[in-house]
Amino acid sequence: MKTLKGPSLFLSQFIGDAPPFNKLETLAAWAAGLGYKAVQIPTHLPHIFDLDQAAASKTYCDEVRGKLADVGLVISELSTHLQGQLVAVHPAYEQAFAGFAPEALRSDRAGRQQWAVQQLRNAAKASQQLGLQAHATFSGALAWPYFYPWPPRNVALIDEAFTTLAQRWTPILDSFDEAGVDLCYELHPGEDLHDGVTFGRFLELTGNHPRCNILFDPSHMVLQQMDYLGFIDFWHERIRAFHVKDAEFTPSAQSGVYGGYQAWVDRPGRFRSLGDGQVDFKGIFSKLAQYDYPGWATLEWECCLKNGETGAREGAKFISDHIIHVADHAFDDFALRNSDRTAIRQMLGLAEGS
Repeated sequence: MKTLKGPSLFLSQFIGDAPPFNKLETLAAWAAGLGYKAVQIPTHLPHIFDLDQAAASKTYCDEVRGKLADVGLVISELSTHLQGQLVAVHPAYEQAFAGFAPEALRSDRAGRQQWAVQQLRNAAKASQQLGLQAHATFSGALAWPYFYPWPPRNVALIDEAFTTLAQRWTPILDSFDEAGVDLCYELHPGEDLHDGVTFGRFLELTGNHPRCNILFDPSHMVLQQMDYLGFIDFWHERIRAFHVKDAEFTPSAQSGVYGGYQAWVDRPGRFRSLGDGQVDFKGIFSKLAQYDYPGWATLEWECCLKNGETGAREGAKFISDHIIHVADHAFDDFALRNSDRTAIRQMLGLAEGS
């Protein structure tokens, strides 16, 4: 069995204008000081990490790795959540997501999509040059405005949306395959890939692509009221990245899964700092250890109550305490006896030749 790697920290929610949160080197030193061993790096901010340069230059990648190594860190994964979102955008969300692209492309729908695809290809190359095994992203969405079956579910509409989504992503998945890197979709409401059913549908349409994998985040499953432990049993072979994020769901007489357009603090489903929510992390870490999950346990902090720096500090210890250092032999190995076939037959009371 494999021992999970960690703790790692997703840097996205901590980037800011003031030191130490405005440069990769100082962010890394801060994270290392909290006890993290790795960082997951977002790639939409060139002053933090220049994705285009990383794809073009092995020297740049070596320099980034060196800066992290100086403070005792490695990279767990790169992230293209914002760029991946732009691979498929329904017109209802076009204005909301336009800001994820360079300013010159914000009024150019086709140009934004082409840019996003190239960003993912660059991420595959950069991940290869950094020696990474997995990459984190979103799928984008064409069908999401129709997620609730009213008007009645239009089968042809959903088929077309998922067929198109798979057609857009399959060449990108091929690029990741050439790079030897797993592409891991965070299953997230707002994306067409938001649960096991939608991921399975997409996976089939990609021809069960070997690089089509999952970033497992139990918080989004709590908010959807899913069995996230059973999900691991079903999909463990495809889980190649892991966001350790807590959540709670407390329905009321006034609101439930959909949240009533309320602020996060008022929703029945809320993200919380590690240990403050309802997620059974002992169960999750046990199952991931059981199934030989090969990757990192990465904190994603998104809490509606607690300060982020406090959440990051507490989170490093929380993850470390939950990582199961797996046994290298069974506890009852001491009782093993001779397994010679002759001895075995004698134990079974079988005579020679019978």
